[in-house]
Amino acid sequence: MPIKTPELVLLDLDGTLVDSIPDLAYSVNKTLSELSIAERDIENIRHWVGNGIDKLLHRALTNDIDGEAETKLFDEAFEKFIPIYNDNMCATSICYPGVREGIDFLKEKNIKLGCVTNKSGQFVGPILEKLGLMNDMSIVIAGDTLAKKKPDPLPLLHAATVFEKDPAQSLMIGDSESDVKAARAAGFQIVCVSYGYNHGNDIRETNPDAVVDSLAELPQLFH
Repeated sequence: MPIKTPELVLLDLDGTLVDSIPDLAYSVNKTLSELSIAERDIENIRHWVGNGIDKLLHRALTNDIDGEAETKLFDEAFEKFIPIYNDNMCATSICYPGVREGIDFLKEKNIKLGCVTNKSGQFVGPILEKLGLMNDMSIVIAGDTLAKKKPDPLPLLHAATVFEKDPAQSLMIGDSESDVKAARAAGFQIVCVSYGYNHGNDIRETNPDAVVDSLAELPQLFH
């Protein structure tokens, strides 16, 4: 369906703007290796991304998307993971094809842009900087910026309030059910990319307003 041209667009990071799986998988497996735990398949790790680092580590430690590791083991893994990922968060991560074209189109329309992600704040800024996206963003809201993160609508509503934009005139672009739920609860329009990390499920099943294979397709959606 056509999308009403928004005044504010918020973009998810991992799986939407950036393919970060190789660096996350390397860091997860190096952490597991240091704990003498078997490394995990990269496809499993791809399905575990999207709900923040805590969830990712619990899933990796238990080899289960619903798993919850024992507290002492989780704490030890978290302590090891953070410096490993800090050193490798943008070693091989790249923007998806079409990201630059999509952002440039939105900027030409004088639309306010922001990044809303569940990733820890200490990693978000450096990744956006390294990939040349930071200057495009008028606001960056990470998983630990506010009291709640997606799928709660708070990050989206906070951004709308900051820029004094009506949620009905705003758009979320993401790759997961979490993005769809947050957008619906906030009263935003929601466009999803087909290539992201939605835990291995087809994003179309969550009924976003539109699905694109590349952000370069955005001009065809707006009216």
